[in-house]
Amino acid sequence: MIFEKSTINNIEVANKIFRSATHDGAADENGAPTEALIRKYENLAINEVGCIITGYAAVSKEGVSNYPGMLKIYDDAVIPEYKKLTDAVHNHNTPIVLQIAHCGRQTSSKKIGEQKIAPSNVMHIMYPDKAKEMTETDIYMMIQHFIDAAVRAEKAGFDAVQLHGGHGYILHDFMSPYGNRRKDKWGGSVENRTRAVRMIVEGIKAKTSLPVWIKISAEDNRKNGMNPAYTIEVLRILEKAGLDAVEVSCGTVEDGMNTMRSDVLPMSAVFKYREPVASFPKGFSNFAFKAARMANSFIPQPKPLENFNVENATMIKKALSIPVIVVGGIHKLADMESIVAEGKADFISLCRPLICEPNLVRKLHEGKQNKAKCIMCNYCGLVIEKEATRCLYGRIKD
Repeated sequence: MIFEKSTINNIEVANKIFRSATHDGAADENGAPTEALIRKYENLAINEVGCIITGYAAVSKEGVSNYPGMLKIYDDAVIPEYKKLTDAVHNHNTPIVLQIAHCGRQTSSKKIGEQKIAPSNVMHIMYPDKAKEMTETDIYMMIQHFIDAAVRAEKAGFDAVQLHGGHGYILHDFMSPYGNRRKDKWGGSVENRTRAVRMIVEGIKAKTSLPVWIKISAEDNRKNGMNPAYTIEVLRILEKAGLDAVEVSCGTVEDGMNTMRSDVLPMSAVFKYREPVASFPKGFSNFAFKAARMANSFIPQPKPLENFNVENATMIKKALSIPVIVVGGIHKLADMESIVAEGKADFISLCRPLICEPNLVRKLHEGKQNKAKCIMCNYCGLVIEKEATRCLYGRIKD
């Protein structure tokens, strides 16, 4: 069943295993895909990934991430380079979806050259510089930026767009009672908190013919944050507005390793790539690392490690009529088959396994292996803070 041809929003897919949006760190200085990134995506298509969702592309200058090499889609000048990307992938009969995003609180004002913005001025543990609470003008401008980004995506030949509505980015913050503490028409009720995202969906549907997907954190472990019942309310509103599909994830950057789970924190990578510890003086860094390594096994990590969004995806699928994609610790072919066969989700998406093995889907299809080789060490999730995304499989173990 997992390798049967199918459709999602009238888009033909060769199988039901998708590449989930993954920051690649391989855009040029203008935010356009480089030749290396085009080859990377083309390689995924050659190796039978059913559908590729790109790494997140910023819809505006103030929405850019701290991470180097982020895609950007706020200038018409980048459209020709994106068209090279979609053509390369389409040459292998693989659809490609552009994920569009605004980082909101999860960036630094120094990086973007102006004070960062958010629905409410809620301090971010990882990015503690103060965010400006958005004015109504700011909100309408952000909505228009998302719509304009989708128009560019259509011109560039993408098959759909996916709104990044999870992981603590700005659309997540609008929808979440934790991130959105406003008392005006943009906050205070589920309808108001969903208003900006609803208007983005409606605006994209009015201006393009593209299907509109969303990636959402069904729960985020924030006080008064997202939970499955509330997320279903949000998605019902968005479905009525024309939302075409949902990818179910969890967590935020503040939530630690909940979104990308591992047995222990990848402490070696933390000390190499995560600020401020990466810049500790050498003597102090050595001492701090030894202490952190000793304490590491005692730091509780989220459980389970595998298939951790499937239960929430199942609830969402029962409540909605649009296709449901699920991501998160899905590494075994048998699990992929059962999730789809039992109606828990319509499609499976993979992030870390395809960093480790870009040819994984083909090997699963050919029967050469029945699970991913990814050990969920999460070094790939930290290397992106300073370098292009890559697997450090087997290099270092805490």
